[in-house]
Amino acid sequence: MQQEISPISIAIAEDQPLALQSILKKLSNSTTLQIAFTAINGLDLLEKLQEQLVEVVLMDIEMPIMDGITATHSLKEKYPNTKVLILTTFDDDDKIFNAILAGASGYLLKDESPATISRSIFDIHHGGAAMSPGIALKTLNHIKHHPPSPTEQISPSTTILSGREMEILTALKDGLAYKQIADGLFISEGTVRKHIENIYRKLQVNNKVSAVNIARANKWL
Repeated sequence: MQQEISPISIAIAEDQPLALQSILKKLSNSTTLQIAFTAINGLDLLEKLQEQLVEVVLMDIEMPIMDGITATHSLKEKYPNTKVLILTTFDDDDKIFNAILAGASGYLLKDESPATISRSIFDIHHGGAAMSPGIALKTLNHIKHHPPSPTEQISPSTTILSGREMEILTALKDGLAYKQIADGLFISEGTVRKHIENIYRKLQVNNKVSAVNIARANKWL
């Protein structure tokens, strides 16, 4: 008699309802995956994991209260056997590298196909790794040009902005256009726009002049 294979238990951390519905739809036809629960941020995820442990977590990065990279770091300390697959719209180097340092086993963009996401979950569950092709290339290039020191660790930023957000804010201060920033940082214009939206949200402003003035007042620039 053939032994029945139990489905892989999944949790999804995603704060955007439409994005969550898209992910659920992509996984809906899989008979080898079982969605245990969803969470709206990293803290919500960690609290729910105390009640119901899962085998794989699909983790967004930009979430309120606790972001995905911080949550990944905490999760791997408490539940080292639970695998984390980053599923995000961000394709910039610092987030990719920090997610890997935090303990993520894979990094996919949200526009990947249902088959790719399902296969990636299966791969990391069985000890492998998974990355979108473009992400893998960025990771190799980042490691080549920015090798980590032996003591490099994830630590809280001295500002409320990430390293990449500070790079983009500095570029805005210097008068660069979105396309120039994107080309200079080897990211898409869409990613630049998303970072700028996050900068404005974090600083509670709606234009670059106000954002730059706040950064200067706090001696971040």
